[in-house]
Amino acid sequence: MILRLALLWLACLAAVAPSATAHEIRPAFLQVREIEPHVYDFLWKTPARGDMRLALNVVQPESCTNASEPRSTLVDGAVIQRWRTQCDGGLVGQTLAVENLARTLTDVIVRFEPMDGPPKTLRLTPDAPAIIIPAVQQWPEIAVTFFVLGVEHILLGFDHLLFVLALLLLISDLPRLLGAVTAFTLAHSLTLAGTTFGWIGLPSAPVEATIALSIVFLAVEIVRVRRGASSLTAQAPWLAAFAFGLLHGFGFAGALREIGIPEDSVATALVFFNLGVEAGQLAFIGVVVALVAVLRRVALPARGLVASAPSYAIGTIAAFWFIERTVAMLS
Repeated sequence: MILRLALLWLACLAAVAPSATAHEIRPAFLQVREIEPHVYDFLWKTPARGDMRLALNVVQPESCTNASEPRSTLVDGAVIQRWRTQCDGGLVGQTLAVENLARTLTDVIVRFEPMDGPPKTLRLTPDAPAIIIPAVQQWPEIAVTFFVLGVEHILLGFDHLLFVLALLLLISDLPRLLGAVTAFTLAHSLTLAGTTFGWIGLPSAPVEATIALSIVFLAVEIVRVRRGASSLTAQAPWLAAFAFGLLHGFGFAGALREIGIPEDSVATALVFFNLGVEAGQLAFIGVVVALVAVLRRVALPARGLVASAPSYAIGTIAAFWFIERTVAMLS
């Protein structure tokens, strides 16, 4: 009963995270491609809600002069701006910054593509909104960048966390829980890799809607099991975790597509992004377990409607997401 109270609290926490917040924590993306010596094409992609984008602006070095005015287009919840710049002496060793980044929760992925040499993937954060373009980038820098992005993506991906929360509520013993989490990890790793390498693919909008539906399914299964009904999902939770993990992997791949992967370090970026996702997932499970341990000492057993409330809360939140995403997909 205490576990249900803890999970109810976490489910309500997810509920108060509005859809608008998700738009504000998506990473922005800056691509800088050298087309002639010291001449660069800029592509600046910032998250938007409706026609309004985050007030983030690229600050170029003083040695750079725009050769064209920025052209803006709205594409899939983001504003994309393109322009051309000439920089005396080039950009290597120069500083690029993003204005107002410190006022947001957004990271910026910078992809610098020189004419000579491999592309470089860099990361700006609210705490470090400026960066010097390096002449050489070592693979550990890429690994750290994508590991952190993986952790952030899972901890800010409330739908993925709510799915894990539902698994915790459905499975009563530790060995089966570990088996289900392992199956979920294996499955989303397969589709994440397959999508990244271009072997498979699905449109992101129906995937996101179906992910929400998968959480509704688990919530219904929890209620059925609590009422004493037989359920294949409860008997073999790894099976449902694996099946839906394949689906969630497409969602993770969509996040990677938005970020952009360095072509010369695809394997490194993929492995460390996935490790970051797993680290974030394990951290979340650890928080739930710790919360349950605390509540066992201070809380009273829950009865009746309160004991069933977490299942209904999870199902209601997920059903809202499903309707919202389906309407957005059809509009």
